[in-house]
Amino acid sequence: MKLFACDHCGNTVYFENATCERCGHQLGYLPDKNALVSLVEDGGLWSTPAFTDDAYVFCENAHHGACNWLIRAEPGGDIYCAACRHNETIPAIDDPLNLTRWQIIERAKKRLFYSLLRLGLPLETRNDNPAHGLSFRFLADMPVAPMPVLTGHDSGIITIALAEADDAEREARRASMGEPYRTLLGHFRHEIGHHYWDLLVHRQPTLERFRTLFGDETADYNLSLQTYYANGAPLGWPQTHISAYATAHPWEDFAETFAHYLHITDTVEMASAFGVRARPSTADAALAVHVDFDPYAETSAQTIVDNWVPLASMLNNLNRAMGHPDAYPFILTPQVIEKLGFVHELVHRRAS
Repeated sequence: MKLFACDHCGNTVYFENATCERCGHQLGYLPDKNALVSLVEDGGLWSTPAFTDDAYVFCENAHHGACNWLIRAEPGGDIYCAACRHNETIPAIDDPLNLTRWQIIERAKKRLFYSLLRLGLPLETRNDNPAHGLSFRFLADMPVAPMPVLTGHDSGIITIALAEADDAEREARRASMGEPYRTLLGHFRHEIGHHYWDLLVHRQPTLERFRTLFGDETADYNLSLQTYYANGAPLGWPQTHISAYATAHPWEDFAETFAHYLHITDTVEMASAFGVRARPSTADAALAVHVDFDPYAETSAQTIVDNWVPLASMLNNLNRAMGHPDAYPFILTPQVIEKLGFVHELVHRRAS
């Protein structure tokens, strides 16, 4: 994620901002230009000094406080932005609690789409591709339902349980499942990994390389999950997998690795935007790395990792200084880095 500047007054503004706190101008995000721009309204349309040739309207979900993205004003054009047009089901937002949770979910989803758009990944809707188009279902638990909504993926349809937007509920689930990390954005990045496995690996030339690194995905998925939940991760898993859950099945290993690739890339970009330099005052030269480049355009996965490792160490130790758990409680071993390299090549369409 990058930092933005208000093009009216120069104030630093952030991805989710709807107004500039200094000059008060309305702000909107233009995904095709990766720009957060100041706006002037004229007859129901919006213009910006940053791009004077076009007029814009806000995504329909802006009326519900759930979006700040813009759409070019065109007769008969889509009323939803590049991210919201993938929504299939949202909760009943006449319930204030549902509305608040959906707004939180949408903020995390927009950060996901920021990365997907920066990487130029395919983003077909269900109308574009009825079999494998990307769509989202944000579902609330029903009082009489036999079981709670489960977050997951099925052929391009990603379901996110609305309860995951509640910090206390999500933390309770994290603790009950023995997970070191659980966030809404993490859910989105993991489930989208399953989607892109379907599009970029399944029946593609990349499949054999995938199997070499991650394993044979034809292993019975349900049985593999049952075995994992019954027995846990195998001994020595931190040397070969990014998380314990990644050991459950090759599909989960890929989805976990994909999520971490997005975690790392986006956080390194934000560190670069702030001009962060990881230069510890010790003799450990391995941590003396600059963060001053665009990881979304970087051609080498190893360079991204080399910048991430000292940054993660800094983030973890800053958290410890404040009495918080590690921000990134994971270890990148050579085998894990090789898997991250596969994802890097895959999303840049260079995997062999």
